[in-house]
Amino acid sequence: MIRNLLVAFSIYTLATSALAAPDNHSSLIHGIAMHGEVKYPADFQRFDYTSAQAVKGGTLRRGLQGTFDSLNPFIAKGSSGDKLSLLYDTLTVQSGDEAFSQYGLLAEHIEIPEDRSWVIFHLHKTAKFHDGEAVKASDVVFTFNLLMEQGAPFYRSYYGGVSTVEALSPHQVKFTFKDGVNRELALIIGQLPVLPEHYWSSRDFSASSLEFPLGSGPYQIQSADAGRSIVYQRVKDYWAEDLPVNRGINNFDTIQIDYYKDGVVVLEALKAGRFDFRWENISKQWATSYTGPAFDQGLLQKSMIEHDNPSGMQCFLINLRKDKFKDSRVRQALNYAFDYEWSNKNLFYGLYARTNSFFANSELASSGIPEGRELEILEEFRGSVPDSVFTQTYTNPISDGSGNNRGNLRKAAKLLKEAGWVVKDNQLVNAKTGQPFTIEMIIYAPSSERIVNPYAKALKRLGIVMTVKNVEISQYINRMRSFDYDMVTGGMGQSLSPGNEQMEYWHSSSADKQGSRNYAGIQNKAIDKLVELVIAAPSREELVYRTRALDRVLLHNHYVVPQFHSGAHRIAYWDKFGQPDIAPKYDSGYSMGLMTWWVDPDKEKQLNNAKQSIKQ
Repeated sequence: MIRNLLVAFSIYTLATSALAAPDNHSSLIHGIAMHGEVKYPADFQRFDYTSAQAVKGGTLRRGLQGTFDSLNPFIAKGSSGDKLSLLYDTLTVQSGDEAFSQYGLLAEHIEIPEDRSWVIFHLHKTAKFHDGEAVKASDVVFTFNLLMEQGAPFYRSYYGGVSTVEALSPHQVKFTFKDGVNRELALIIGQLPVLPEHYWSSRDFSASSLEFPLGSGPYQIQSADAGRSIVYQRVKDYWAEDLPVNRGINNFDTIQIDYYKDGVVVLEALKAGRFDFRWENISKQWATSYTGPAFDQGLLQKSMIEHDNPSGMQCFLINLRKDKFKDSRVRQALNYAFDYEWSNKNLFYGLYARTNSFFANSELASSGIPEGRELEILEEFRGSVPDSVFTQTYTNPISDGSGNNRGNLRKAAKLLKEAGWVVKDNQLVNAKTGQPFTIEMIIYAPSSERIVNPYAKALKRLGIVMTVKNVEISQYINRMRSFDYDMVTGGMGQSLSPGNEQMEYWHSSSADKQGSRNYAGIQNKAIDKLVELVIAAPSREELVYRTRALDRVLLHNHYVVPQFHSGAHRIAYWDKFGQPDIAPKYDSGYSMGLMTWWVDPDKEKQLNNAKQSIKQ
C-alpha cells in the first residue's frame, strides 16, 4: 500500500458496527482494516489526532524547490503541481494512527464478503462535485477505466488485480477481483480518487494541461501560475465537511504553494516570512542555517519530530538495463567505494544513520541470519538467490570516517577484477572488449553535488570515470520515466503495509514498462515470487516474515548503493498555528498531520506585531 506517497498493514474485520448481513455472507460496514480490527467504531465523532478546538480560516503558505507545468497528476506527462490531491475525494480515507485501516468518505458503507473476492461501495447520496453534479457509481467506473487506459503506468500495476467494475445502481459500485489471494485489494480500491465523467468525457485526459480540473474534494484551485505558484481555496459548501473522517481537518481557507529554483533561496524566503512552514531534508542547512532573530525570539519554531514510518531506501540507484551493471560483484564494488562514515561526519553533521534495509526504521527490516518462519520461506528459493542470504548478515561497508577508505577500495578493486574489469592507463576497462567503465550520474538539485562529487572522486581511484550532470527537473523526470540514466540519487518510499506497490518497485513485469518505479530494472523470478507472497500475506505476522525475506534477497543482490535515513522529521514554522495534542503516528507531517493544524487568530496577531518589531 502506498501512503503519499505511506503506513502499515493491519486483517480485515467484520467491524462490530456491521449494519447488515446479507445472505451471501457479506457485511455492510463503515471501515475496513487489512489485519486485525479497525480502531474507530461506527459512531466515532473524529480521529483522535484532530482537535475540537480547530477553527476554519486563515492561510497556510508553503515554499518548495522545483517547478510544475501541469495540473493533471494522473498521467506520465509533465510535472504536476503539488497537493492536487486536495481537489479529489476518494472512496475511503485512511486513518493516520492505524497501520492500514480505511473509513468511508465518498462511500457511506462498504460491503465485502469474508474471502474478499469483491467489494461494493455504497456512495453517499449527498456527495457532489464542485459544480453541484452528484457523484455517481458511473463516475467511479469511468475513473477506474480512465486511469487503467490513459493514466500513468503505475495504475495498471496497482489496480491490476481487478477483474471487473460495474455500477449496480446510481449509488452502488462493485469491484470483482481476479483469482488469487490479495486481501489488500479492497483497501487499495478505496484509495481511488473519483473523477467527474461529465467533465472529462469532452477533454483529452492524456494531455498535460493547466486547465483547472473539477473535483469533489475540500479544496479547489483559485489560481495557478506555471512554475511559480498554486493557490487552493477551501470549498465553503464542501459536501463532506462534517463527516467524522473530516472533522478537525482541512482548516485553512487558503493554501498557497510558491515554487523556487534554489534551495538556499527557499530557506531565506522562510526567514523573510514569505511562507509559513518548511520540511527540511538537507542536514547541512538544518545544522547551520536555521538561525537568526526570528528563531532567537521563538517566532520561528524549529522542531524534530520522531516518527514510526519506515524510511524506505534512499540510495544511488543502479540501472541494471546497462550491461556494465549486470554483474552483482560490480554493484557491490560500487557500494564499497561510497564512504558513508566520512560523509555523515563531514557533510551531514552526524544527523543520519546508514540504511541497511529497504524497510529501515520498522519491524519489517531484516537482520541477522534468517531463522524460523523467515528461513522456511527462503528455503523455497535456495539455489536461485545468493548463498549469502542464508549464511551472512547483510551489512554495508564501514570506514573509519577519516577519508582514507583504502581498505574498502581494495575490496572494490578485487570484486571488479573478478567481474572482468582491469585497469589500463589509470582507466578501468572491460578485459574482453576494452570498453572503459564510465558512469553518468544525473541530478536536478545542486545540493546533491556535495554528496555525489566525493563519491565520483572515490570511483576515479578505481579507474571509473563518473560524470555528474545537473539537469532541469522536467528533463530529470522524463529521463527517469524512460530509464535514460546510468545512476541517479533516488529512493523507494515504503509504508508499514507493503503490498501492490511492490510490483512496481521490483517485479519483472514492471522492469521494461516506461514510467514504472522499477528504476533499477530488476528481473528476478525469485523476487517476483517473494513480491507475490508479500501481497498475499494472510496475517500481519506472516506479512512481516515475508517482507523480511524479500528485503534480505534484495539486499544480497546489491541492486543499489544504500545511503542514509533519519527517524525524525525536521520542520520549521512561524508560530501562528494551533495544533492537536496528539500527532498522527503514521503521518509524515506534510499531509494529514499538517492539515489538522489551524491558524490561531490570537497567535497570528501577536506574530504580526512581533514581526514589525523585528523590522524596526
